[in-house]
Amino acid sequence: MHGTDTCVGLEPFPGATGRGVRVGVIDSGVNASHPHIGGVAGGITIGGEGQESNYLDLLGHGTAVMAAVKEKAPDAEYFAVRVFYNSLRTSIDCLLSAIEWCIEQRVTVINLSLGTSNAAHSKRFEPMIARAAESGAILVSARDVDGIAALPGSLPSVIGVGLNWDWPRESYGCRETSQRMEFVASGYPRALPGLPRERNLHGISFAVANMTGFVVRACEGLQDRSYNAVCAALSLEAARLNVLLKP
Repeated sequence: MHGTDTCVGLEPFPGATGRGVRVGVIDSGVNASHPHIGGVAGGITIGGEGQESNYLDLLGHGTAVMAAVKEKAPDAEYFAVRVFYNSLRTSIDCLLSAIEWCIEQRVTVINLSLGTSNAAHSKRFEPMIARAAESGAILVSARDVDGIAALPGSLPSVIGVGLNWDWPRESYGCRETSQRMEFVASGYPRALPGLPRERNLHGISFAVANMTGFVVRACEGLQDRSYNAVCAALSLEAARLNVLLKP
């Protein structure tokens, strides 16, 4: 088992670009004309007062999240699902509807750069996670926020991501526990020219986004894109790169 000093300069799933993978980004929408985005396949606004077809990002968060994913998997097919409007807050009903919409669009990977510490919501998330699994969709979400378990990322059959500020954006780390695979990634987004990264958006949202990019890459080379198969592929790649975390 090795630490972060072994992964610098090594690229997970070299040559993979996400081709043939559909990705849903549930967030504040997207500015599709941003140079880091370059267009999307579609999208929707859920729970807002505006038109469903208008998923323009007014906060910048969803655009930055999708840009981080797309940097690693530029050839995937992207869908923006807007659930944040004036702030990065939404309801459990909107979030479940957003996941359901992604399932209906036959999305393979669903990015949830968010989480709730309200344990009461687990009973509502569980059947939706099961439905996603049956439909061939994988959720990637925050495992914890500041050390507090987050939903849905801490639930079984979700790729839960932790934040590691020292981890390079070009890779990820993982370890197998008695219960599940655990992943970590950098909390920094794709760089903007002239802007120091500490002044840019950063945090657990971008650890999830960075990890989602690697999940999309893993899916490209798999016929079986189930949760277990994707986790196995991520683990094997981490072993190849010598970036397995200490237990």
